[in-house]
Amino acid sequence: MDDESMVGLLGRVTGTVGPGLVGEVIVRIRGGAEHFLAYPASAQDRIETGTVVTVVEHLPPRTVYVTALYGC
Repeated sequence: MDDESMVGLLGRVTGTVGPGLVGEVIVRIRGGAEHFLAYPASAQDRIETGTVVTVVEHLPPRTVYVTALYGC
């Protein structure tokens, strides 16, 4: 899947995303759900487990940068 088609997809944090951490998110994609390594789009943000996020950048094959969807 290319970068453009991942950007804008919604996911849920399954491992805290934040400074100095390699987090994890699950994203519905390709008719299922897949896990991706995740970093915050803004380096100082901390996004807790369970937060709904939007993918803002994809680095193939399995890394995404995310931001909290509802400004949480």
